[in-house]
Amino acid sequence: MSTSDPEPASGDGRPEEHVVRGMIAALAAFFMFTVMNVFAKLLSENHSVIEIAFYRNLIASLPFLFMVFVLGRREILVIRSKPSLVGLRAVLGAGSLVTTFAAFSLMPMAETTVLLFTASLFIPVLGVFFLGERVGPWRWSAVVIGFAGVVVMAGPAGQANMLGVAVALTAAFMHATLQIILRYLGRFESPETVTFYFMVIGTLVMALPLPFVAVTPTLAEVPLLFGVGLSGALAQWLLSTAFRNAPAAIVTVFNYSGIVWATLFGWLIWNDWPLPSVLAGAAIVIASNALIIWRESRRRALTGARVRAKF
Repeated sequence: MSTSDPEPASGDGRPEEHVVRGMIAALAAFFMFTVMNVFAKLLSENHSVIEIAFYRNLIASLPFLFMVFVLGRREILVIRSKPSLVGLRAVLGAGSLVTTFAAFSLMPMAETTVLLFTASLFIPVLGVFFLGERVGPWRWSAVVIGFAGVVVMAGPAGQANMLGVAVALTAAFMHATLQIILRYLGRFESPETVTFYFMVIGTLVMALPLPFVAVTPTLAEVPLLFGVGLSGALAQWLLSTAFRNAPAAIVTVFNYSGIVWATLFGWLIWNDWPLPSVLAGAAIVIASNALIIWRESRRRALTGARVRAKF
C-alpha cells in the first residue's frame, strides 16, 4: 500500500489505527484508576480519606497550573456558560472522591469497584429529571436488573459491609450527577476548563477540614501520596486520549477491565477473594451496564441512519 492510500476506517469513520490507540489508552486508563484506588486504600490505614483526596487533587492539579501560568494557556481560565455550575461540579467532585476513597477503605477492592459501576444505572434516572431525556423500557429494565445485582452482592442477611455498600452507592450516585452536569457543560466549556476548576476548587474545599484530620506522613508514605495524585492525573489524561481516538461505546466497555485489576490487587495485597454472592452480583451489574451501552449505541446508530437518509 502506498503512503497516499487512506487508512482503513472504523464504523464511525475513524482510522483503525486511531481506534486501536484509543483502546490501548482506555485499558491503561482504567488500570491507572485502579492503581490510584490501591494507593488510597493503603493510605487509609493511617490517614483520613479527606486528606488523601486533598493530596490527590493537589498533585493532579499541578499540570494544569503549569499549562496556565507557565505555558500561558489563559483561555483555560475562561468560563463561557454558568460559573455556578462549574463550581457546583467541583464541590460535588470533592464529595465524590472522598466517598469513593471511603468505600475502598471499608470494603475489598473488587466489591467496591463493582458497586461503583452502578453510576451508569443512576445516569438514566437523573437524565429524566434534569435533562428531560426519554428512557425506554429497555433502559428501565437494565436499571432494575442492575440494582437487583447489588442486592445479590449484599448476600443473605446482609453479609456484606452494609456501611461500605451505602458509601459506595453514594459515591456512584455523586459520580452520575457529575456526568449529568458535564453533559450540559460540555456544550459550552472545554474539557481543560472543567477539569482545571474541578481540581483547583476541589483542592480548596478539602483544605478546609484538613487541619482537623491531617496526619504527618511518614517517609514511607510520601511515595504513596505522590502515587495517588500522579496515577489519578495520568488516568485522566489516558481517558481523554481514549475518547479522542475511539468511539465512546468502545472506551466504556474497557471500564469493566477495572474489576480484573481490582480483584488481582485485592488478592495480591490484602488476600481478598470475592465471595460467590459478590461474583454473581457483579455479573448481573455488569450485564445491566452492557445492556445500557448496547441500547445507547443502537439508538445513536439509528439516529445517524435517519439523518443520513434525509440527505
